[in-house]
Amino acid sequence: MSSKRVVVATLAGLILGLIEALVARSGTNVTVGAAGLLTLILGRGVLGFAIAVSCCRMGWWLHGLLMGFIFSLPLAFGAVWVAGRWAVEFWIVLVAGLVVGLLIELVTAVIFRAKAPAAA
Repeated sequence: MSSKRVVVATLAGLILGLIEALVARSGTNVTVGAAGLLTLILGRGVLGFAIAVSCCRMGWWLHGLLMGFIFSLPLAFGAVWVAGRWAVEFWIVLVAGLVVGLLIELVTAVIFRAKAPAAA
């Protein structure tokens, strides 16, 4: 496993999580508290770390989308819980996770050329 991949993907996840938290704070009709913002930031950081250590053999773009989907489901259900109903926030968080996962892999695998390790 490459330490470069772990550092780049985790930092990309934290930075994108921070951006997502700032957008969520200013652009939603549901009040997002400090705990929700921290959850977004750390959740995307964990997504970046998981992308870095995963050794699934697939295209970088598919890997980013799949991991983004898997790791965004708990956050999306958390958005439903905060809103108190099935709300559009569920879909926003889920789609944002797909985009963030794709961007993390783009930055990590394509821009920084830190390829995923081969499966054992």
